[in-house]
Amino acid sequence: MNIGYARVSTGEQNLDLQVDALKQADCKTILQEKISGTISERPKLEEALNFMRDGDTLVVWRLDRLGRSLKHLIEIINHLHDRGLYFKSLTENIDTVSSSGKLIFHIFGALAEFERNIISERTKAGLKAARARGRQGGRPRSIDDRTIEMAKRLINEGSNSISEICQNLGISRASLYRYLKE
Repeated sequence: MNIGYARVSTGEQNLDLQVDALKQADCKTILQEKISGTISERPKLEEALNFMRDGDTLVVWRLDRLGRSLKHLIEIINHLHDRGLYFKSLTENIDTVSSSGKLIFHIFGALAEFERNIISERTKAGLKAARARGRQGGRPRSIDDRTIEMAKRLINEGSNSISEICQNLGISRASLYRYLKE
């Protein structure tokens, strides 16, 4: 049985185009959702996945209606596959029931993994090059050495409370204690 899933990101958008396409694709049940794709909790998608039985096919109008990213999409498709379920995207003409559809999807998965590895390698190389030039990563210091010395002096005098010192220097209590510990 074909189970349809339609999603739009905002309340102003309309689901009619997707629902019509899913009806044409012979979906017996169509679950609809108006929720951003960036949100990981999608109740209607979960309902569709829980409703499906062995041999059923989850049908979407386009790939981007299902997954937040290629990685997320692959996770969902692998979850379907593990449960003996299939996937079909109408616009991209991907159908994991057929061997050619499975091949295309695995090629997408391999490309996504390749892209993640390339990004990781570039990031590591960039950090290594920056370290070689004497640069350190992380947030810049919020307090300079002169301000730290002034804070130490004020604490040693004992005439001001820690809260007053922090307020006068424009720093948080946590930052003050962190820099004093160094």
